[in-house]
Amino acid sequence: MVRWIFAQRLARHSVARIARALNEAGIPCPSAADPGRNPHRMGTAWTLGAVTTILGNPRYTGHQVWNRQRTDQDLADPGNVSLGHRQVQRWNLPDGWVISKKPAHRALVSEADFIAAQNVNAARGPARRTLPATPQKRCYLLAGLLACGICGRRMESAWSNGKPAYRCRHGHTTAAPPDPHRLKNAYVREDRLLAQLPALHLLLTGVQRPGNRTRRRTRRGTDVRRALSVEEAITYLREHGIALSWDQAAGTLQASTTPTPKTVTGKAS
Repeated sequence: MVRWIFAQRLARHSVARIARALNEAGIPCPSAADPGRNPHRMGTAWTLGAVTTILGNPRYTGHQVWNRQRTDQDLADPGNVSLGHRQVQRWNLPDGWVISKKPAHRALVSEADFIAAQNVNAARGPARRTLPATPQKRCYLLAGLLACGICGRRMESAWSNGKPAYRCRHGHTTAAPPDPHRLKNAYVREDRLLAQLPALHLLLTGVQRPGNRTRRRTRRGTDVRRALSVEEAITYLREHGIALSWDQAAGTLQASTTPTPKTVTGKAS
């Protein structure tokens, strides 16, 4: 199957098409074929990540490789340091890998085919080599806070036209065959949601805090106040563990509070 996957990629098929073909043929994915080595995975079907990992694994050329992954210690909850740290595995860049000079086992793919497979892009030919985007360019202020109001899944961050946004495909992946009855993707730009946060915070707390200045008349004269800023509203949500839900059809942003959720309506799109 590894040889077949590489042959399909060299024939310029997309990773999604390869994954769909494996699923339609009933071929068990790695975690289903060997669940003992993958107890943390569901093993239900091939995914884009599984195919991509195989295509990017230089061990299939017969050489041993070290230092492909590292284990980092991240805070379990950045908003509550008392919860301690958790271990997170991350991939190292290829220039940090250590590859054996001599073959260590039987090769399934030649080195030439492996290198060629890394440069294939089914739609546009050889992949253009560009530097990865810096974290400053791709900052999602509502990451982890926003859920889909239709299916309840957490909305995934999506960079669109140079701006942060969020989307939900309701569990659909390109590795699965098209379903004409599935729900339409939900999509919302981040700046549209941020504009509604001060009003949502006011519904949650009933008070205004420092931010943009507003004025109102009182019996003692002019009372100068400032509406809550977006950053303070997000901090409040995270500190109090309040999740947000976006309903594409109704155009509403809802905060998950008890006993009654708080909802604001806008023209977010």
